[in-house]
Amino acid sequence: MAISDINEYAHLTDADVEALGAELDALRREVESSLGERDARYLRRTIAAQRGLEFLGRVALLGSHRRSLWWLGTGALSAAKIIENMELGHNVMHGQWDWMNDPEVHSTTWEWDMVCASPHWKHSHNYIHHKYTNVLGMDHDVGYKILRVTRDEPWEPRRAFQPFFNIMLATTFEWGIALHDLELKEVIAGRKPMETARPEIRKFVHKAGRQMAKDYVLFPAASGPNFVHTLKANLAANFIRNLWAYVVIFCGHFPDGAEKFTMETLENETQGQWYLRQMLGSANFEAGPALAFMSGNLSYQIEHHLFPDLPSNRYADMSVRVRELCDKYDLPYNTGSFTMQYLRTLRTINKLALPDWMLTATTDDAPETASERRFDSIQPRARGLRTAIATLKERRRAAKA
Repeated sequence: MAISDINEYAHLTDADVEALGAELDALRREVESSLGERDARYLRRTIAAQRGLEFLGRVALLGSHRRSLWWLGTGALSAAKIIENMELGHNVMHGQWDWMNDPEVHSTTWEWDMVCASPHWKHSHNYIHHKYTNVLGMDHDVGYKILRVTRDEPWEPRRAFQPFFNIMLATTFEWGIALHDLELKEVIAGRKPMETARPEIRKFVHKAGRQMAKDYVLFPAASGPNFVHTLKANLAANFIRNLWAYVVIFCGHFPDGAEKFTMETLENETQGQWYLRQMLGSANFEAGPALAFMSGNLSYQIEHHLFPDLPSNRYADMSVRVRELCDKYDLPYNTGSFTMQYLRTLRTINKLALPDWMLTATTDDAPETASERRFDSIQPRARGLRTAIATLKERRRAAKA
């Protein structure tokens, strides 16, 4: 099932893990000491580009009865919403730009362009997800409470509808994120007091109401007789943003090899082991500058999980050093094409809609679920995790031949 001994799974000694942690700490200090005007200029240009695209979109939609202006406005607005959510909102609220001491781009003041209230997201994402990454029973982002993405979660008949739930989550992703931290199921079951839930629900309703009024009433009304055309454009832009954010985030968390962990791994966890858990629980996808930018640089999800509060424009350079450390400690560096990483994710979601008796791989050695027991047959012990995985694959190929 899930990994309970991360050192054993990674084929590293305690000394190895601590040495790895020390090298990653040194990388963090190196980047922090070099932050300056070049990084601030990148952020200011990103904000200017995002606002320019939104302005272009809003102006074009004033004439949205014309097909060409509708497409121009919808495209510009979609891009603006993606950049605001991915490269600005997500990263600013991680505290990546707090070092600038600019209240406009500080994690405590930013409110992003979606229905989720920023305090709710910062709690469920910055604290729960990034602290307890992929720890079963702790990290609610493992399947977002509605998808089965590991065999550690027992199959239930409702899982047969998982492909449909996945489509619904993709198209309404901002609402899934907004409701994620409210834990309404716990409230209904009586496990979360209404006194605690009421102010959180009130904050959600206030934020969602303002967002819907802006997108579906005020801006369409500003286009006068083109109200319906502009309303449809705003719906389309939010749909495109939702779908894009869903694909990018799922590609970073659920492809083959993004490992899951038991709560045992948290016992006396060192900084080095926390780093190792981030490296083994995340996945990248290959991207050029444009795709990386539009993904909020979450094409470097491994680097983001290692250093969530360092500016995203540094991830590309940092990835070179992280790859070198993976080579040094014989660790896998989970990456692949954007398309392949999503197809692997989609395979897991659709496959785990089936009961376990219909699946072939073992519960300790499947693409989506692995534990240290997957290597019991390898004697003597492999040099490192990457070598061990390669040895298992070679044995499978030989057996099939």
